[in-house]
Amino acid sequence: MSGLQCLATENIWFDKQRYDEAERRFYEGVNGPSSPQQQSSSHGGGDQELVSRMKSLELENQTLHKGVCDVSIENVMVRKLFIAAPVQAAPVKQVKVENGDDDDDDIDLFGSDDDDEEATRLKQERLDAYAAKKAKKPALIAKSSIILDVKPWDDETDMAQLEQCVRSVQMDGLLWGASKLVPVGYGIKKLQINCVVEDDKVGTDILEEEITKFEDFVQSVDVAAFNKI
Repeated sequence: MSGLQCLATENIWFDKQRYDEAERRFYEGVNGPSSPQQQSSSHGGGDQELVSRMKSLELENQTLHKGVCDVSIENVMVRKLFIAAPVQAAPVKQVKVENGDDDDDDIDLFGSDDDDEEATRLKQERLDAYAAKKAKKPALIAKSSIILDVKPWDDETDMAQLEQCVRSVQMDGLLWGASKLVPVGYGIKKLQINCVVEDDKVGTDILEEEITKFEDFVQSVDVAAFNKI
């Protein structure tokens, strides 16, 4: 008989369930049968471990939640303390009270007025000193430098005498300076004279009026230059 014919007569693969059952019984005979209690205890132990872990996680979650709530409450309390913090009052001046029945008049609950009087006195002294210093300082006087052209009648006019007439004009705030003769033409010369005047006291109009009074020598007076000093 060939190998294929032998395999065809074997029916072991068609009875696999029966052989599996025989194999299970063999191992149960060697190791002992596994009771339903043992199987349930193995499954029960796994369930208990799972329940224990879930309880542990739940407890940890509650602890964390409580910690977060405590921190939030603490922040709210601190914020309320900062908002509702009272403004510090100004320090009250301490008043020394001595023993005795006759010392009630010496108690000054609002402070003494001596300090105010002293400050007022010092302020007044400083103002007086400043006023005195300012009074001693000389006031600024505005002055001007003027050059006058004094023209004679003709070439026969005595120019020396003309100059003496001009310089004879004297008034408060007037100071005569240098002079010179400037040719005009046809042998005629004019007197050009410088003077310094105080603006509040002497003006060009009054100078011209006073000089032209010498009509025997002076024909006219003109302002050649006018400069503030």
